[in-house]
Amino acid sequence: MNAAGFPLLTLLTFLPLVGAGILLFIRGEEAVVAANARWTALWTSLIVFALSLILWFSFDKSTAEFQFVELHQWMPEFGLSYHLGVDGISVLFVLLATLLTPICILASWESVQSRVREYMIAFLVLETMMIGMFSSMDMLMFYIFFEGVLIPMFLIIGVWGGQRRVYAAYKLFLYTLLGSLLMLLAVLTLWYMAGSTSIPELFKLQIAPSLQVWLFLAFFVSFAVKVPMWPVHTWLPDAHVEAPTAGSVILAGVLLKMGAYGFLRFSLPLLPQATEWFAPFIFTLSIVAVIYTSLVAMAQEDMKKLIAYSSVAHMGIVTLGIFSMNHQGLSGAIFQMLSHGVVAGALFLCVGVVYDRVHSREIARYGGVAKVMPVYGALFMLFTMASVALPGTAGFPGEFLVLVGIWQVNPWIAFFGATGMILGPCYMLWLYRRVLFSKLAKPEIKALLDLSPREYVTFAPLIVLTLWMGIYPSSFLSFFEASVAALLARHEAAMALPRLAGM
Repeated sequence: MNAAGFPLLTLLTFLPLVGAGILLFIRGEEAVVAANARWTALWTSLIVFALSLILWFSFDKSTAEFQFVELHQWMPEFGLSYHLGVDGISVLFVLLATLLTPICILASWESVQSRVREYMIAFLVLETMMIGMFSSMDMLMFYIFFEGVLIPMFLIIGVWGGQRRVYAAYKLFLYTLLGSLLMLLAVLTLWYMAGSTSIPELFKLQIAPSLQVWLFLAFFVSFAVKVPMWPVHTWLPDAHVEAPTAGSVILAGVLLKMGAYGFLRFSLPLLPQATEWFAPFIFTLSIVAVIYTSLVAMAQEDMKKLIAYSSVAHMGIVTLGIFSMNHQGLSGAIFQMLSHGVVAGALFLCVGVVYDRVHSREIARYGGVAKVMPVYGALFMLFTMASVALPGTAGFPGEFLVLVGIWQVNPWIAFFGATGMILGPCYMLWLYRRVLFSKLAKPEIKALLDLSPREYVTFAPLIVLTLWMGIYPSSFLSFFEASVAALLARHEAAMALPRLAGM
């Protein structure tokens, strides 16, 4: 329990499941069921978001300790427990998940017309899995939620996706599931060594460097697929292209952060020597991801696929920052994860707005949209500028800090990583010009209507966050400053042990 004795994290985690259970009992005509399902899901997600704000306002930023902790013995004879808590890193990802879920439900209000109840149930179950994963302090619980995310996302893509939805859903499922099997072996190994799966207990382990290498590889395969890192990124463009708009928003906004969060939570603190040893390898893959996927993005004719490849490039910047192992790099990586969640989610919503009107994602089908949808054009410009890291927007502070951090490691790595800040504007501004300002491509463009009141409400929080994070980044950086400092101190202390032993 937390200090007030109230199980806030349990309520946050499982309240969406309660909403999903209520949806199962809705009866009536199909139109009535669909309307009730939308409102029930929306109100449930809004209540969860309101509760998550308690974390924001009550969180003590001065300490790196886990807060709002709940601990109950589950199977004590096997060292397994129900253990929840958040620190300065995870608390912001819980907030990101609870914010994007009602936005996704609003974005699906009119675009999803078939099996609406089942769709809303899938999103509420997905919210439970996301919150549970970020707040788990038991490694087995983390694994359950980490894998549980796959089930609702598989259904969202496979049932409500595009023409190749089944192929994309199975590709997502198989890539991520096969990668996570090695992670399960690593979890079992750590449980055997410590007699417990409690993350604070595992942090006390002294793992031999030779074993660290194998454990790091097991975790790496699972987390790299989730990030996704090059070359195991190929499932992402297919998943984004075939997913409904809200599915792409939550996939880019939250699910891509799961792998990077895993590196921060497990690989760095548990396996410090292996982390140092594999860092050059990670840097190489990250640089390839930044340059290669940026070039691939420039060749795309599908808007969602272009933004999907840009996400791989941005996550390459994140992994560079994580493995820089200094304060600027780590802080920048976490900030970049949060800002990318907001900006990439907003970009996919922008694609969804015109797709709902024209029913095409092909860039060639558009042109001159700004003439008939000026407000939409202004919003698209804001999020495009944030994506290319324009100062004053959410995309700038994270990328800048990562480059400062990685420069301290190796200036050449920083140089190649910075190519993403050059190539990014090339494909994003090309996309913006083609869609918004080129010659009218189709007659139906002239008949498009600008944003509806529902769409204004959907975009409003993302607009505020994009500007807030860009103008006042310290309000977010302060949340995880203590946690980053503690992580680095633990890493440096662990790295000193072999040197002391050899003296």
